[in-house]
Amino acid sequence: MNGLRHRIRGRLASLAGVVALLTAVLAGVTAGTANAAPARAAVSAQAAAGIGWICNGAPVTPGYVLTSHTNSGCNGAGMWWQTPVRDGIWTCATSPIPAGYVLSGHNPTGCDGYDSWYMRLPVDGLWTCGTSPIPPGYVITQHAGSGMGCANIDAWFMQRARDGLWVCAGSPIPPGYVTTGHNINGCGGIGSWFEVVARPGLLVCPNVPIPPGYRLGNYSGSGCNGLGGWYLLLS
Repeated sequence: MNGLRHRIRGRLASLAGVVALLTAVLAGVTAGTANAAPARAAVSAQAAAGIGWICNGAPVTPGYVLTSHTNSGCNGAGMWWQTPVRDGIWTCATSPIPAGYVLSGHNPTGCDGYDSWYMRLPVDGLWTCGTSPIPPGYVITQHAGSGMGCANIDAWFMQRARDGLWVCAGSPIPPGYVTTGHNINGCGGIGSWFEVVARPGLLVCPNVPIPPGYRLGNYSGSGCNGLGGWYLLLS
């Protein structure tokens, strides 16, 4: 009888050990699955935001541009190929233009017929397309009409702002600069303005942003090549 009791107790102990082992294994599998889920989600999110095809209408990842198009895919909606922007890349006309980049070339038949644009970083003395943004610190000083520049699009000559430049009408006026002269025939008939670094005593043109630390003084009708102007004074 005692031997039988010992055998039963031994089997029960073995069974308890197996149950404990299975419990530990299952707990580890559950924990591993729970830990793997966020990792898989992170990988999926990274893949979705990286280089590859995106459906028409989907947001473009910041810092990326669109370089190709196909009408197939996405249940007939069409797809765009997105890739990180870089200096010197042909992009589709529908592509975002990341901050600091300009457009300096145009292909009216590129990107599956959607037009394509050559995107690059700015340099001093660059012809840019009429649709291009002008980065901070740059101005436009010359103009080429439609058909003459940028493959049937107007083109503008972009330079770094500096003291004593004639800039085209519509050009940005960088902070710290004012205009003191006007030429109605300048910039290919568009008109141009003489842009200089602000300093006390200048006779500045009308509607010029006044830099911080300055104010307008007396008016003179002879200022700005007959348009009138005000003397620039320290505040």
